[in-house]
Amino acid sequence: MINIDSNLQSALSDLGFSDKETKVYLALLELGRGTVSVIARSAGINRTTGYNILDLLVSKGLVSISGKEPKEEYVAQSPDIITTFLKDKIAQYELQLKKSANLVPRLKSIHNISDRPKVKFYEGKAGLVEVYEDTLTSHEAIRAYATVDDMHKALPDYFPKYYARRAKKGIAIRGIIPQTETAIERVKYNEEEKREVALIPADKFYFSPEINIYDNKVMIASWREKLGIIIESAEIADAMKKIYELAWAEAKRY
Repeated sequence: MINIDSNLQSALSDLGFSDKETKVYLALLELGRGTVSVIARSAGINRTTGYNILDLLVSKGLVSISGKEPKEEYVAQSPDIITTFLKDKIAQYELQLKKSANLVPRLKSIHNISDRPKVKFYEGKAGLVEVYEDTLTSHEAIRAYATVDDMHKALPDYFPKYYARRAKKGIAIRGIIPQTETAIERVKYNEEEKREVALIPADKFYFSPEINIYDNKVMIASWREKLGIIIESAEIADAMKKIYELAWAEAKRY
C-alpha cells in the first residue's frame, strides 16, 4: 500500500471525488498503470470495490483500459483531464439551469402548496366522530349551523361527553340552531358548555347537515348520509365566517 498525500486527498475531495475514488486515482497516478489487483492493493481496498471505482474513473475520462482480460490493465490519464471533466460538468449544469427556467413554472402549477385548499372526506359514524374531534383543535370560538336532533340521533353516546371536553378546553361555540324540543333542552346547558345560541324557526329553517367554521377550516357533517368533510383553506374559511356573521345577525332577530 502506497503512502498518499493527505493534502492531495483533501483537494480532490473538494472537487467532488469520494474517499475511495481519491485513493484509487492517486494510487494509479503513482503506479502509472496496473491490474485491478495491484491498484486495489496499493489503494488499500478490496478487488471488487476496485473494479467499481475504476469503472467510475474510466467514465470520467481520468483512466483508460489497455489490453484484454486476463492481462487487462488500467492506465492513468493526464491530470489535465480533471479540468476538462469539470468544465464539461459546468457546461452540463448550465444547460440544465436553462431547462429548469422553463420547467419550474410547470412544476409549480401542480405543486400541492400549503395554502392550496385541502379537502378530506370521512365516512360512517367513525368518520363523523373524526371530523368532530378535529373541532377540538380550534384556537377560536367555533361558528356553527347545527340541528341538535340529527346530531344526537346519529351519535347519541358521543355528544354529551364532547360538549364537556370542548368546554374544558376553553373552546366556545356560537350556533344557529332550528328551535326544536331537543334544542330547547340543550340550551339550558349553554353556560357550562360555553355555547351561545340563536334559535330559528324549525318549520322554516330545518336543515340536517351541520357546518362548523373554525381557524382556517370548514367542517361539514352530513348526519343522514353519514359523511364528514373538512375543507382547509384560509380564504374559504374567511369567506364563510363573514357569511356566518350576516346569518348570525339575522338569526338573532328571531
